[in-house]
Amino acid sequence: MKSYNRSDRISQQIKRELSDIIQRNQIKDDRISGLVSITDVVVSGDLRDVKIYFSVFGEEAQKAGTHAALDHAKGFLRGELCRRLGIRFAPELTFKLDDSFERGQRVTELLEKIKNNEV
Repeated sequence: MKSYNRSDRISQQIKRELSDIIQRNQIKDDRISGLVSITDVVVSGDLRDVKIYFSVFGEEAQKAGTHAALDHAKGFLRGELCRRLGIRFAPELTFKLDDSFERGQRVTELLEKIKNNEV
């Protein structure tokens, strides 16, 4: 049975809270467009650094704009996370675009072509 340490619990809470903030449009930035989803959150052992992986269903310009808007809103998000989670120190946030969905879709398309002898 897997035991969950504090960083695992915090990462799940951060994922849930960031998804809520984005869904409720609390970041007032027009660059956030398309369907934005927080796919993974990785918290360092000392809870000081957080890598947030997100995906955007849309065009490349929407992905770049959303990434820039999230980077610009880091200060707001750090403060909001501290308030919502009740943690003492605001972690340093790093946003990374997760394109695994698109890669998976491409692999599925290629496998379908192989199956239909189109390659």
